[in-house]
Amino acid sequence: MYKVFYKPTEDKWMGDIMPFGKDGKFYLYHQRDPRKPGPLTDNDEPFGWSLSTTTDFVNYEDHGDAIPAGSADDPAQWIYAGSVFEADGKVQAFYTGYNKKAEQEGRASQVLLHGVSTDFDHFQKNVDKLLLPAQEGYDKTDWRDPWVIWNEDKQEYLLILGTRLAGPKSKLTGRIVSFTSKNLKDWTFQGDFFAPNLYTGLEMPDLFKMGDWWYLLYTEYSEQSKTRYRMSKNIDGPWLKPQDDSFDGRAYYAARTAFDGKRRVLFGWVPTREEGKGDKVNWEWGGTYVPLELVQRNDGTLATKLPDELTNQFTEETHLTDLSIDNQTGRTEKIIAQNAGKHFVLDMDVTCQDDISNIALRFFKNVETDESYQYLLSADDRRLVFDKSPEWPWFQMMNKGLDRPLAKSEFEKMHIKLMVDDDIAVIVVNGISLIARVYQKFGDDVALAVSNGKAEFSNITLRK
Repeated sequence: MYKVFYKPTEDKWMGDIMPFGKDGKFYLYHQRDPRKPGPLTDNDEPFGWSLSTTTDFVNYEDHGDAIPAGSADDPAQWIYAGSVFEADGKVQAFYTGYNKKAEQEGRASQVLLHGVSTDFDHFQKNVDKLLLPAQEGYDKTDWRDPWVIWNEDKQEYLLILGTRLAGPKSKLTGRIVSFTSKNLKDWTFQGDFFAPNLYTGLEMPDLFKMGDWWYLLYTEYSEQSKTRYRMSKNIDGPWLKPQDDSFDGRAYYAARTAFDGKRRVLFGWVPTREEGKGDKVNWEWGGTYVPLELVQRNDGTLATKLPDELTNQFTEETHLTDLSIDNQTGRTEKIIAQNAGKHFVLDMDVTCQDDISNIALRFFKNVETDESYQYLLSADDRRLVFDKSPEWPWFQMMNKGLDRPLAKSEFEKMHIKLMVDDDIAVIVVNGISLIARVYQKFGDDVALAVSNGKAEFSNITLRK
């Protein structure tokens, strides 16, 4: 059971989140997947959109169904992703309707639909079918996840969505296309908005401005499955790639943002593993939602942090002793906390010798078997990697995509925050986050290890 992470019902998992923010409140429209018998369209029970609201990421109000699922003949039998915004004095929802029978019969199975509401809670479904069909040359089975904003400069609405070119999915033709409209009814296709030719498909686009920069977010349809971003001084591009263009790793999917008037927050979900609880198997669609607050760096790139309200729920604080670990020719490890449990927050400041190889932060450690989960901060490889330690017998974890770039310069001075809440772990190193599922509880200890160098650890606190 989670201490801080939100799960609306015990028998369903959260899917894509369509966030909207206003006056300090976040409206989280989302899918609830019953997995009967499997996730997404393997369900016998289609899903619509449900709504939960929060002002602090600790207390939530469950509003139930906002847009219900449909019958076997409804073009919105399942309701895939879309966006929610205010216009013309009403709350507007543009969403993707999916019909399983249409796909089986070779018809367009994903159509863009429109709903309206006067109270945020309940939408009139399928008010009209948006005249936004898959355009000639594009894949009619991958045409989804509309995102709508008002373009103040051009005085028109801009809609972007994820798609790919028609043809084999082995081809890397994923792209984002755009439409424009003056009235939300009559739309003009504007062609490719972003076509990097890097992925099979692009999903869950998002577009917003922070300061002088525009940011284009998307989730890549690939084995990495990361939410990435591009940046530009102009809403029409060109879209520049930052050196580190992702927000997290493989275990944080389909993230989109909302601004409540004070802060912009990223809302994605942490997938579960196939076949129940295991580290070696692949990921499933849907899981547990986690918010990450966005922070703009001086150069315009984006960092992430855990909302303070989450970590402030851990109130039993212990100050641990500062320590130095120095081993110039090998590896030295020290236990820093015993009986940490499975709900805790660990903070520390770290400074490193220039030629250090790596630092390992180990938790759920069993001192008898030496098994644990581990975040490895590798100066040699310039990577932050999550894994099981030791990896024996090889391999013990399918961790493809559970890594982030970590520049050598970050090792000069680091702040590390690790939050563990039952089966979810989140580390943030100087604004670089990496989330993982942690199903096995090997033990209760926390340890630090240093290889081929020296590191100083100070201001270490453990909160439960």
